[in-house]
Amino acid sequence: MGLADTIHKGNKGDEMVTLTDSEVPSVTHIRSFVRRGGRLTRAQRQALENLWPRYGIGGDGRLDPEQIFGRDAPCIIEIGFGMGDALAAMASAHPERDYLGIDVHEAGIGRLLWFAEERKLDNLKVVRGDAVVFLRDRVQDSALDAVMVFFPDPWPKKRHHKRRLIRPDFVALLAERLKTGGQLQLATDWQEYADHMLQVIEANRAFRNLAGPGRFSSGPGERPVSRFQQRGERLGHSIFDLHFERVPH
Repeated sequence: MGLADTIHKGNKGDEMVTLTDSEVPSVTHIRSFVRRGGRLTRAQRQALENLWPRYGIGGDGRLDPEQIFGRDAPCIIEIGFGMGDALAAMASAHPERDYLGIDVHEAGIGRLLWFAEERKLDNLKVVRGDAVVFLRDRVQDSALDAVMVFFPDPWPKKRHHKRRLIRPDFVALLAERLKTGGQLQLATDWQEYADHMLQVIEANRAFRNLAGPGRFSSGPGERPVSRFQQRGERLGHSIFDLHFERVPH
């Protein structure tokens, strides 16, 4: 699969359109994901076909959250929302906040669209594409109140560590897009990756560890327990939460 398969361009009527290879923006970073195939359920396919025009974000150019949602409210992004259960739960619990989910996997996108319609979540929108490209090219500086990255792929083999999402350059990008006082929340069930994330983010002086230097958070805070976490706990995995605040520097 090429990058053209992972970035959504926009709508022509009700039809989803993906970028061709010649239209893909120049990308110098190494992608942190592999777009996996797999069969869609009937409900997921119908959601992709029928609900994308209402909840999907396409087009190009810089985005203003107030224009996307039609109001001035805190804007929170979740990167890699999986099957969407945690993000839908947060959007349901906090109608006063606006949520934007970014992922590349069609099954999860379809399921989140279905959740959004079932629960009438006017405070939820979905992006189909690479989070690094989206944040770099389409989100304004100091536009976000929080970014959440829950259980990203740990890429455990040493030769694959370069694919990890949480790297110094990406953390610097997040610092630019978050408001002062904005929150960066992460979770993983892979201890070596947890230690890596802690070290990389603490090295950026734009972030303050709310648990204290060198420490993990004592619990998940408002993060709902997802299917992925439940599966990890059944396998005996420990859960590591990290919570940082964007500070002036």
